[in-house]
Amino acid sequence: MSGNSSRTRRSGSFQQGHGRKRLTALPNSSALIVFAKAPIEGYVKTRLCPPLAPDEAASLHGSLVLDLLERCQALKGSDRMLAGAPTPDHPFFGAMKTRFNIPIWDQVGDDLGARMAHAFQSALGTSYKSAVIIGTDIPGITVQLISSALKSLQDHDVVLGPTVDGGYYLIGLRSPAPQLFENIPWSTDAVFSLTQEKAKAMGLSVKILPMLRDLDTIEDLQAFTQEFKDQKNQTFSSRTKNVLLELEKRVAQRL
Repeated sequence: MSGNSSRTRRSGSFQQGHGRKRLTALPNSSALIVFAKAPIEGYVKTRLCPPLAPDEAASLHGSLVLDLLERCQALKGSDRMLAGAPTPDHPFFGAMKTRFNIPIWDQVGDDLGARMAHAFQSALGTSYKSAVIIGTDIPGITVQLISSALKSLQDHDVVLGPTVDGGYYLIGLRSPAPQLFENIPWSTDAVFSLTQEKAKAMGLSVKILPMLRDLDTIEDLQAFTQEFKDQKNQTFSSRTKNVLLELEKRVAQRL
């Protein structure tokens, strides 16, 4: 979950037929905000390079974004939006907006924490009673897990989904809490524990979701490839499975 920009946009209305009256679409009570990077060579999945080439890493990243957005189409009762980096004007996000009928937001802030805090303020400062932010590099995220997180916000102030490497793949709030994102050493193994400590120190109730693995390193790549071969992971699309199988062959030739 990263990126930066300077504006925030939101689509809150629709046009019904040519020349007809413009109607305002009433939002759902909760928001799902997907933080995503455009699949730009040298900008995404850099920890996989080497052994992957930058274009291979970018291809994998793009497929993972598509997987998540495809799954999220089944989410009921929540509005979906995609917060894109490095700019929401990248053609990839234009394609996602058209394909999934999803509004594109800017990521605003100097670091990941500031960008997430701004996104929560943008969502919870309107009619939404709760909001969840997720990243796109966690193949184990399911609609059921997102729904569980949103439901947990009915009686918890914060929901966190920890990752194996000490970060988190999901964070949910029902009120803006900018202090929760301050002075956190992002991209370290202390992110989850420090965030949990901050929340408790602020008097916020916290719900912890199951721990998941993100796909950042070559070891992660190999683990996920083995999982779907063993039928343990069915969250990948056939498109991404084919990408992983091809990358496995290429990596084997290079190592």
